[in-house]
Amino acid sequence: MEKWSLMTITVLLALTVRWTVSLGSYSGAGKPPMYGDYEAQRHWQEVTYNLPIRQWYFNTSDNNLLYWGLDYPPLTAYHSFLCAYVAKLINPDWIALHTSRGYESQSHKLFMRTTVFVADLLIYIPAVILYCCSLKETSTKKKVSSALCILLYPGLILIDHGHFQYNSVSLGFALWGVLCLSYDWDLLGSAAFCLALNYKQMELYHSLPFFCYLLGKCFKKGLKGKGLLLLIKLAGTVVASFAVCWLPFCTDVEQIMQDKVANIWCSLSVLIKIKNVVSPQTQLKLSFAVTFLSLLPTCIKLTVQPSLRGFKLTLVSCALSFFLFSFQVHEKSILLVSVPVCLIINEVPFMATWFLLVSTFSMLPLLLKDGLLLPYAVTTLAFLSACVASFAIFEKTSAKDLQLKPFSQSLRGYVSWFKLFPKIVRSLFLLSVTLMGVLSVMSAAVHPPQRFPDLFPVSVSSISCLHFLFFLVYFNVIILWDSKNSRNQKKVS
Repeated sequence: MEKWSLMTITVLLALTVRWTVSLGSYSGAGKPPMYGDYEAQRHWQEVTYNLPIRQWYFNTSDNNLLYWGLDYPPLTAYHSFLCAYVAKLINPDWIALHTSRGYESQSHKLFMRTTVFVADLLIYIPAVILYCCSLKETSTKKKVSSALCILLYPGLILIDHGHFQYNSVSLGFALWGVLCLSYDWDLLGSAAFCLALNYKQMELYHSLPFFCYLLGKCFKKGLKGKGLLLLIKLAGTVVASFAVCWLPFCTDVEQIMQDKVANIWCSLSVLIKIKNVVSPQTQLKLSFAVTFLSLLPTCIKLTVQPSLRGFKLTLVSCALSFFLFSFQVHEKSILLVSVPVCLIINEVPFMATWFLLVSTFSMLPLLLKDGLLLPYAVTTLAFLSACVASFAIFEKTSAKDLQLKPFSQSLRGYVSWFKLFPKIVRSLFLLSVTLMGVLSVMSAAVHPPQRFPDLFPVSVSSISCLHFLFFLVYFNVIILWDSKNSRNQKKVS
């Protein structure tokens, strides 16, 4: 009873923070002609309610794709239709075809904010709570602390409830997938992840770890016996999940065929104008090769040694590889890395807290554009305070606490410098936080030189990119040198 009482308080606190953040402005408010992501979501409600399904993704006289054309998979469209149905009951003007473009009112803002709030409450938050309750060999205090820190992660709160999006839906479905796999409910886990993928195609960031983990389980069971049966069941589940999502579109073959960031290419362009050196086609091939090579080692290890712990770490590593090296990346895509990092905050609290702070900071230019400076500062400080109080992160910086002991032992004669490692990593963390704080203040309060109008956004993206490269190396090291995957995890049944 005590655990659920504490969890209830945690959820109420998380909901209060979300609603408070939502009271401010939103993306593109009062800024024609495109207005912003808020208008995109409203427009999709207008389109899905008033037009037949066959026109949702096509350019017509009633659906100008140059004006926030629907560019996410079917579940996003169905969600928009559901919201539009409710909106029609309250005020038909909100989704009137053509005439509702750029509609803004306090009552509509309240409705739209509530839709995000409800989606969070129904899909994302329950997944977080149940995931934290499922953690094995973890005290009630640690479970509640993990839930509190995950639900207070500022990046997702600021983007969904401040900027205005529904990332909690796709990320929530992905979390349900992880939760199901933790109980060996592999078919349900596969179905849940298919829902995530059919809500936002960017969930492809997480697809390889899901695939490799489940394939590894099939190999372990033996591909001539139970493993083959599991593989067939998994394939059937995936096909059936996609078929259900796409069924309304399958009557038309043409329908089926339709469809400043802290990554390495954006940061390198500050020093080298990549577009002037290589063609877009060459850069696309190069980014694919680098992305594939960067995630290959961890995916191979997960397939050969499938474990839940390795699966969660590989989710982080693969998503970060995609974010850093993909050809086209939006700054908000860092959320696809951040949520898997949230899942391991109880295992490596110091590094997880550090990463989640950097991920929020990396979106600073977007947050400032939306007038979210105060919510950014308050939620970031609240999150950091929660992590320090819950996990005493500054006391968890030894090689063992950071899960670098196997790596340090493999260095043999060079291991002596690891004695200074806790002090070094704490100093780097404090330097990092100070730098992020100073840049945040300067970005908000100081006018850049006329010669360098993008000085602060470029600085934010470049510094964030350096951090992310460091974290990519770190997570790959603990995955590849991790002996727990094979020794201390339960055997895959």
